[in-house]
Amino acid sequence: MNSNSQAVLAAPVQRLDALTGLRWWAALMVFLYHMREFAPLPGSIKLVFDQGYLGVTFFFVLSGFVLTWSMRPAVRLSTFYWRRFARIWPAHMIALLLAIPVFYTFSTIPEGSFLKPFDLGILLLSVVLIQGWWANPVILFSGNPAAWTLTVEALFYALHPWISKILLPLSRYGALVLAAAAIAWAFVYRAGVLYWPESWLADVPMPITRVPEFILGMALAWAMRSGWRPRVHPLLGIAAMGAVVLGIVYALLHAEWWPIAAFGNELFTVAVGISIVGLASFALRGRTSLFASRWQVRLGAWSFAFYLVHATVIYLALRIFGFQGPSWSNLGWFAVILAIDIVLAWLLYRFIEHPLERRMRRWKDRRDERAAVPQG
Repeated sequence: MNSNSQAVLAAPVQRLDALTGLRWWAALMVFLYHMREFAPLPGSIKLVFDQGYLGVTFFFVLSGFVLTWSMRPAVRLSTFYWRRFARIWPAHMIALLLAIPVFYTFSTIPEGSFLKPFDLGILLLSVVLIQGWWANPVILFSGNPAAWTLTVEALFYALHPWISKILLPLSRYGALVLAAAAIAWAFVYRAGVLYWPESWLADVPMPITRVPEFILGMALAWAMRSGWRPRVHPLLGIAAMGAVVLGIVYALLHAEWWPIAAFGNELFTVAVGISIVGLASFALRGRTSLFASRWQVRLGAWSFAFYLVHATVIYLALRIFGFQGPSWSNLGWFAVILAIDIVLAWLLYRFIEHPLERRMRRWKDRRDERAAVPQG
């Protein structure tokens, strides 16, 4: 690492509350996506909600950005990994325990049901966050079905210190070249799968296919920490994400526009990058965006817990009340389940996620301090 990189790492960084606020809206996108399984709305709005899975893409790009934005010098590798473990695993385990009685049964499973037979071996894959390495839906969505993304995050955490060794010596322009390379990688891979669907490309494990999104976030963060300040208005990025979603919907209704839908995730990845850069540069210029409002930042802080519990509540309602046919009256269900999810998310964050993460971090910090004291 050169002296310039060390100086950049040592410099204080500003909190970017707007990104936390925007994280809430990404979590809400995923909520709307899963509500279709229980209480869909009628008409073409369903096609919009069908794209709610793209909220996960936002999380993956943001993860790379936030980890690199907050990166500090002289943090031990073991400490970095422990902090990542403390960040996700306690809340994940509580959410998993809540999910098991909702998604699993010892009884005969009716045809077409979302229920799964209890299988301890498969559930243990979810405990250690490796279920996402299997394409089989029974394994991929085992335990808490929303938690497959944690397999991807675990891979990101494992790779971050090593990708950083490549990234940190780069100038802001070098980081932007890496960002462009990550985007190109994503598009080329998708094109390969589309044109050679029977090739080995289709068998690449899903966590690996999401790595370009993480690298994009890392590269953009390092470029900005190195002084890059593009004058991109935040609304441009928000508009870009909205345009991609509407473009995918249009492509699904007009077959000749199929490339938009086929490359929808990659296009959305680019839009997310624009959005993050726009909000970050806006804040670094001393401007306050509407996503930095207190209530959005608070909901954004709860968004990980919200993500972990939202599907469990939706499918519990499905199990109790049965499928609700498409109707605008289902908006009542949206309001009720959203409110329940937010309350559960607050409880999980307030009493599990936040306090346990702090305690686990302090425990490791004390061990590091003792290890740093010369013996004898």
